[in-house]
Order: sequence, then structure tokens, then C-alpha cells
Amino acid sequence: MPGQSIAVVGAGTAGAAVAVLLARAGHAVTLFERVAQPGPVGAGITLQPTGQAILAELGLLSAITARATELDGLVCRRADGRVVVDLRYADVDPRLVGYGLHRGVLFTALLGAATAEPGVQVRLGVDVVAAPATAGGDGRWVVDRAGERHGPYPLVVVADGSVSELHHEAPAPVRSRPYPWGALWFVAEAPDQGLTDGRQVLQVLDGAHTMFGLLPTGRAPDDDRPVVSVFWSVRADRVAALRARGLDAWRAHALRLHPQAAPVLAQITDLEQLRFTQYRDVAMRRWHGERLVFLGDAAHATSPQLGQGANLALWDARELARCLAGAGTIADGLRAYSAARRRHLAYYQFATRVLTPFFQGDSRLLAWLRDLTFPTSRWLGPLRRRMVRTMCGLDRGVVRRPIALTEVAPALRLPRGG
Repeated sequence: MPGQSIAVVGAGTAGAAVAVLLARAGHAVTLFERVAQPGPVGAGITLQPTGQAILAELGLLSAITARATELDGLVCRRADGRVVVDLRYADVDPRLVGYGLHRGVLFTALLGAATAEPGVQVRLGVDVVAAPATAGGDGRWVVDRAGERHGPYPLVVVADGSVSELHHEAPAPVRSRPYPWGALWFVAEAPDQGLTDGRQVLQVLDGAHTMFGLLPTGRAPDDDRPVVSVFWSVRADRVAALRARGLDAWRAHALRLHPQAAPVLAQITDLEQLRFTQYRDVAMRRWHGERLVFLGDAAHATSPQLGQGANLALWDARELARCLAGAGTIADGLRAYSAARRRHLAYYQFATRVLTPFFQGDSRLLAWLRDLTFPTSRWLGPLRRRMVRTMCGLDRGVVRRPIALTEVAPALRLPRGG
């Protein structure tokens, strides 16, 4: 397909990545971002092998992992020390690793790449609220909150997050609703040792209603301090009560779950330092319409229980660029994109919805079942490998073959400890 003029709405992970990939494929891209001066905000995320592969294709992987912490896996245990889940990348391939990094490091690298890409024009401070079709149906306008029209563009890519301003433009009704649960989070300076069980993401459970998470997060985006992200699972309607009980009560609860976290918890002197984020569930029957396509959280946001948000967004970006490059028309490319992403995204949305209540919920029965059955994965090789493949972002369904390791070859080539 010859080069097109394409609008991308949203300069987050999916938007910035797809803007660069489309520009390198010969398209003229305008990237719209509502924030006038975006900066590195948020907490830690896990960069899985799938995400690593796309960042390598963008030429950003080495710079990003240089500011990240290499991870061997994820350990989930109860306060009494009993291990519920222990997933190691080496169970799929000894060369695989994950990376804990600050979301701001990824954001800064991707936006920097988009800004530097000759085929991308970055428009900051433009709050896009509509993308109506042109009278002839051969394109779409991009309309901002001030009423100004931009374009028209033969294709508009929507990547403005789970609370997308453009869901009303979708080809079918979008289900977008908040989860009852979310997390309080804080980014702390990391102590030298003793915080997590080696180089793992650590989650400590108290039933299904309480989860204390620690994610090694590499270096802060604005300096070289080693940092760790603290997560505390809580239902949205209980945040006010938690704050009302006071810092001492919360800190005492956290220390009962994980006494080794004392150096981190000592850095929190006011509960207002803990920011609250509520998760959303977004479901679409079809991700594309006439000259319009949705990517990332705007298309398929879920609870972060499986740690896949940024990785799925990066894979979306690469697949859209590939599908458009291999198609004769925009319509053909969008149909190919939706077909290419259907199984992969359906699996992760299903798995997240099924698993989340075992780790964020009020059911004592589900917590009991989790503690009874999940530890068996440590002795059942096929089940354990499937769980690790799911963590890596590789699975595409119960009976379908996973993404081949050759497709995430950059993650395999990275030296451990480097």
C-alpha cells in the first residue's frame, strides 16, 4: 500500500510506537497528544519478551533495559511464607528474562523516538474528541475540544487510553467499565538487598482482598536512583476508609505481610503519597471501522494482573504496521489486523477476567481454592510452562500454538546480567 497521511491519537505506548513504525513504512504521520507538556509519570511496569521484541525493532531496547532491572520471574506467596505461584522465565527458555522499569522510562524513549522520526509530526496539547467521516467517506477529520478540524486523514489510529474520547466513533458499542478494584502505589528508593526474593516481582497475599506487591523498577526516569514500585490492592470504595485509619495502621498491616519492606515503608510519611489507580475493562467486538482502528488500552484494557498492558500495546503497533504494509488498501489492512490480533487478545482478556477475582476480590472460597490448587503448578511441568508462557505474553489460546520464540529473538539474545 503506498504511503498515506495517517493521524494517531494518543502518544502513550501504542500511539508513539505505531507512529514510528508507520512513518518508517513510508506514511506521513501526525501524532496528537492532549497533554501540552507530557512527562514521565506513573510507577513500574514489567517488560515481557513480546514487548522487548518490538522495542528492539524500534532500536530502543538497549537504552531502555539499561535503566531497568532484569527479572527472573514472579513469586506470589502468603504472609505465612507458603508459596502460591512461582513462575520463572527459564522454565520456557533459560535465555529469557523480564525487565522491571519505570513507566516514564518507556514513555520518554518512545515519545523521543516519535519526535525524532522525520515522518512524524507531533502535536502536543491537542485534545481530540471526535473523528467524523468526511462527506465522501474517503477519510476522517480529527476534531479537537476547541472545535478545530484537522485533516482529513485516510486513516485515524485511536490509542488514547482506556477512557478513550473516541469510543463513540467505534463501529459497534464499546463496553468500558471500571473494575471494582485498583491499587495504591508509590515509587521508593530501593534498598541494597533483602526486599524481594532475588530478582523477582513479589506479591504477598492475605486472602483475595489484600495484595502487597513489590516490583524492582530499575532507575528513576530523571536520575540514576535505583527504585522499587510498591502496590497495595484495594477496592475503590474502600480507599477513603483505608486513609481514614491512618498511616500507622496501614504500615503495620504491610509489615505483617512482609517485614523486609521496612526500609521502603519508612519512606512513606503520609498516605497521600500513595496514589490510587482504578483499573478498567474495555471490550470491543471489532477493533476497526471505516478508516478507523483502535489500539492498546483504548481497544482492550484489562486489570494488570498478568502485567501485559504495555506489551500488548507494543505488539498491536507492530501488527498494524505489518498488516497495512502487506495490504493493497486500508480496508484490507484493517481487516487483516483485526484477524491477526483476535486470538492473542481474546486469550489475555479471558485469562485476566478469570484470574483477577482469585487475587483481587472478597471471596474466601476463591482464595481457598487458589491456595489449594495454584501451588500444584510447581510440580506439573506442562501447566507451569503454560503459566510462564502466559506471563511472557506468548500464549494465544488453550489449543492454539503460542507465539514462537523466534518471533521474540531479541529477548533471547540479551545476555543475562548485562
